Amino acid sequence: MHDAPTTSPFRQPRAVWAVAFACVVSFMGIGLVDPILKSLAGQLHATPTQVELLFTSYLVITAVAMLVTGWVSSRLGAKRTLIAGLVIIVVFAALAGSSGSIGGIVGFRAGWGLGNALFIATSLSVIVASASGSFAGAIILYETALGVGIALGPVIGGLLGNISWRGPFYGVSVLMAIALVATLTLLPKTPAPARKQRLGEPLAALKHRALATTSVVGLLYNWGFFTLLGYSPFLMGIDSPIQLGLVFCAWGVLVAIFSVFVAPRLQRTVGTARTLYVNFALMAVDLAIIGIFSTTPAVVIVGVIIAGAFIGVNNTLVTTAVMSIAPVERPVASATYGFVRFIGGGLAPFAAGQMVQWIDPEAHLPFLVGAGAVLVAAFVLATVRKALAAADRGEVAQPELDTLDEIEGRKPVIGGLAVGDAN
Repeated sequence: MHDAPTTSPFRQPRAVWAVAFACVVSFMGIGLVDPILKSLAGQLHATPTQVELLFTSYLVITAVAMLVTGWVSSRLGAKRTLIAGLVIIVVFAALAGSSGSIGGIVGFRAGWGLGNALFIATSLSVIVASASGSFAGAIILYETALGVGIALGPVIGGLLGNISWRGPFYGVSVLMAIALVATLTLLPKTPAPARKQRLGEPLAALKHRALATTSVVGLLYNWGFFTLLGYSPFLMGIDSPIQLGLVFCAWGVLVAIFSVFVAPRLQRTVGTARTLYVNFALMAVDLAIIGIFSTTPAVVIVGVIIAGAFIGVNNTLVTTAVMSIAPVERPVASATYGFVRFIGGGLAPFAAGQMVQWIDPEAHLPFLVGAGAVLVAAFVLATVRKALAAADRGEVAQPELDTLDEIEGRKPVIGGLAVGDAN
């Protein structure tokens, strides 16, 4: 197991904090629309399925755009790519707030997703490269930003949504503009990448079993995650955006606490694989209970809040696992993993709406399917348990592959085990 890091992950240069602040605002966009989903459906005369497209367009475009983020950043440089992503988010969030139809908002959320992809993939690599202390500490800082953003998003969305459904979109635009200024002024010019990444590298990286397997784990886990995030507001019996925001704030606080404080301790004492097996099983039980009692608002509310603990542990440890055992450069691994997992996150809310509309009006099925997906994730993860154990022992040497030919043709060794042969 890794020893506990001696340097606090929160002692960082100002440039790292500027990027971390932008990450907080970016991740606020995930939960920001939850408190206004019912308001949007009522005021814009939209069905729940149509409203769920706010998640689908945002996350699917984010996923697909992940495939080109490395190609772009290796030509523009990390700072310019971050700035481009922030500018796109500022513009499209404002346009979404100015739209007068659900179709317009869905379309502008897609543009927002493009900016989010450029920002998310690059921000993680910038924090890892610029942060003081260990790699694990940088991941904790990144996951802290995720947790804080997820916790604050519903609160701000609820407060602004109580004034108008347009408020949350304008709020993100303003906050991202502040993050843009901070990034411009505090982040120094980043050096030009050593090489220009090819467009095909993220997909080519899926030929490596360790990365492909952990990416599929991310897809399955995110299916359960975004089923809960996207459809549970319709089952809570709450119409007030502020009250919905408070429910998801409680959920987000648990996400943050378990991401930052609990997950690293469990990783050190229990191990990544065993922690995730248990955590996936508990999350699957939680989703199943929500599904079985989907018509009982109190059970749904409590189940959603409790899920924050499981999601917090999963967010940190799955990301750490991917970045630790991926046999490619970290920016490539981040893009590959982001592409696969966000496909699951984007399709799950839409699929939930379709199930409710055509098969199960009481919404039992979407959460039972989500529970099954999370449970399958545990079994898929077990196929790379040796590589995960090696990573916990600190035996993983992160390769820096120089060409696409090497990525496609070489099997790096992890703890004496060829990655392609891990099981």
